[in-house]
Amino acid sequence: MNPLTRPARLVPGARVAVVAPSGPLPEERLQAGLDILRGWDLEPVVAPHVLDRQPRFDYLAGTDADRARDLQEAWCDPSVSAVLCARGGYGALRMVDLLDWTAMRAAGPKVFVGYSDITTLHEAFAARMGLATLHGPMTAAVDFLKNARAQEHLRATLFAPEEVQVIASGGTALVPGRARGVTLGGCLSLLAADIGAPGARTSARGGLLCLEDVGEEAYSLDRYLTQLLRAGWLEGVRGILLGSWAECDPYDTLRALLLDRLGGLGVPVAEEFGFGHCDGALTVPFGAAAELDADAGTLTLDEPALA
Repeated sequence: MNPLTRPARLVPGARVAVVAPSGPLPEERLQAGLDILRGWDLEPVVAPHVLDRQPRFDYLAGTDADRARDLQEAWCDPSVSAVLCARGGYGALRMVDLLDWTAMRAAGPKVFVGYSDITTLHEAFAARMGLATLHGPMTAAVDFLKNARAQEHLRATLFAPEEVQVIASGGTALVPGRARGVTLGGCLSLLAADIGAPGARTSARGGLLCLEDVGEEAYSLDRYLTQLLRAGWLEGVRGILLGSWAECDPYDTLRALLLDRLGGLGVPVAEEFGFGHCDGALTVPFGAAAELDADAGTLTLDEPALA
């Protein structure tokens, strides 16, 4: 697995588009997030359907076609330097194949930020565009709006990525050791859902795999991990970083499960790495060559996340 193309870092005054590829969001949270971006001297532009709610399935932010159109038009707008997701939820799986990837490739590399359900799009940008992306806080998410650490780590990654080239989690080693590879991953359930889909990655070989999830019972997480194992998707993975497991079963139970399913891979596994659905979530670049030190709880990037 090779490192992916890095987009350029942001500069003061940059225009950034805010899109909602998945679930709907309250307007007041959107406005609060836009205020933070303006405070960073960015010019946020809200896509037309961000505040929509699909009339039949109210867990979706507008129709599949409208959500795809918002993302594609934002990406293909030459005045936009970054596309930021407003929130996760569910829905990216329904719209990812409606995107015109040829047109988006032609628009060139840009910064893309999101997590949770946005895992589907991280994987698509990697597989279909060879583009590095940022697994980081979303504009209208409560954990971003109310947490200074999450805000500051994302801001530094966007504007001065050399300042956060070493990502220190404060976590510990589930399986000790060091490993080198290229970062990838996201929400475990979404990675499992992508197996066999058109254009999807077929293996994490050569990768440093980041895993987290939210609101899942232990047996569901067991099923997702077992699916990845049975599909051969984890063969050749170099190391694993475990993020948050918010609203899941007690961590003692999950820790035993994670060790049971992942310990046999014979690679370093770092736990409690501080990304995902948690307070103060760190921004982790995907598609970056890096070294994981599970014992120290650090991920050291070979180059800054953005060029």
